[in-house]
Amino acid sequence: MPGKNKTLSREQQEELLSVLKARFENNLNRHEDIEWANVQSKLEADTEKMWSLHEMESTGGEPDVVGYDLEKDEYLFYDCSKESPKGRRSVCYDREALESRKKHKPENTAIDMAVSMGVELLTEEEYRALQKLGEFDLKTSSWVQTPKDIRARGGALFCDRRYGHVFVYHNGAESYYGARGFRGSLRV
Repeated sequence: MPGKNKTLSREQQEELLSVLKARFENNLNRHEDIEWANVQSKLEADTEKMWSLHEMESTGGEPDVVGYDLEKDEYLFYDCSKESPKGRRSVCYDREALESRKKHKPENTAIDMAVSMGVELLTEEEYRALQKLGEFDLKTSSWVQTPKDIRARGGALFCDRRYGHVFVYHNGAESYYGARGFRGSLRV
């Protein structure tokens, strides 16, 4: 959203750091060999990224550290909520898809929401990596970044986990369902 204030008050920052630290400590399998103090230092140095994490949290994503990119010196956060984030469901894939609908348009799109939050949709590869850390989207599904050639033909990709396996599907990009949202990633 243009002009949206992307800063948190000191109180909001402290509350978010407390939530993130507790989640980090309760899910050590997601980030072996990563120290919370280092993550917190990076977060405190980048208030806009903290704002994005706050957006992920406030829409039900339960973001957590899932890796560290040594080359770029960045921590990687994914939405780790058990199901697709509740505050990001019932959205079609992108603006073009939304505008193509004649009636019963959803309120928003996955791409527009991600951009306004300052995050990226997970790629198929990132989604599969997330699923190695636990079992996610057992009842819901999540839009993932779609290759341009598929999107040019009107389609978009989404993923879920059923029967102990991760599946990638396609749908018309203009479709939307109450149980489909999107998961974001953020580098800090």
